Amino acid sequence: MKDTAAIADPVISARDLQLVFQTRDGPVQALKDVNLTINRGDFVSFIGPSGCGKTTFLRAIAALEAPTGGTLTVNGMTPDEARQKRAYGYVFQAAGLYPWRTIAGNIKLPLEIMGFSKAEQESRVSRVLDLVELTGFGKKFPWQLSGGMQQRASIARALAFDADILLMDEPFGALDEIVRDRLNEEVLKLWARTGKTICFVTHSIPEAVYLSTKIVVMSPRPGRITDVIESPLPRERPLDIRDSREFIEIAHRVREGLRAGHLDE
Repeated sequence: MKDTAAIADPVISARDLQLVFQTRDGPVQALKDVNLTINRGDFVSFIGPSGCGKTTFLRAIAALEAPTGGTLTVNGMTPDEARQKRAYGYVFQAAGLYPWRTIAGNIKLPLEIMGFSKAEQESRVSRVLDLVELTGFGKKFPWQLSGGMQQRASIARALAFDADILLMDEPFGALDEIVRDRLNEEVLKLWARTGKTICFVTHSIPEAVYLSTKIVVMSPRPGRITDVIESPLPRERPLDIRDSREFIEIAHRVREGLRAGHLDE
């Protein structure tokens, strides 16, 4: 993959972003004074305690939640305009595959909705199955695949229409550690092959440090950014890099940022 780290090309920009939910018990501020720039080709992880606004911020990027203050742009557009331009793919915590459709059928679904020709659908399905190392599994049904393979199929579906941005909301949180490690390695390879901009929500400090070029540490509600860590780790990362001094130092800084966020409550 070409090195995009040296080229400042903003893809997502938040300025003084606020998001308040109106509930029966009164207003709840989910995001407060969020300022962040994500450049093309970044792999950005969002980490923080439950309820800190990680997923809310991702959903705001995807135009699934509407900010109540400040500005948020995606590719220089409003999130809703970016959604209409199909600027991103979204991978949820659960794979969300339809059990009555084959894996290929699930991946084709957004392509069918978008009106791609059958030939183009077949071509794209074949390409993304290869990208996530599921070639040969297109005719299987979701129940015939392991949880990790189902999540890879979900990633393939999000990649099928070739959006430049991939939004991933704790996609591996329910998987065991061995499978999670394997999928972390595969996501890094996928990122290296495609050069996409990835926004990744996680509760795991090792996962955030291992995957990211930039780690965004968030505080408990109201969700604020307490630290943004630019990773000095090389882009090619074997799993044993987690034993290195640099890795441990970054993990320590993330942990301190999370602790500081709690102390500021």
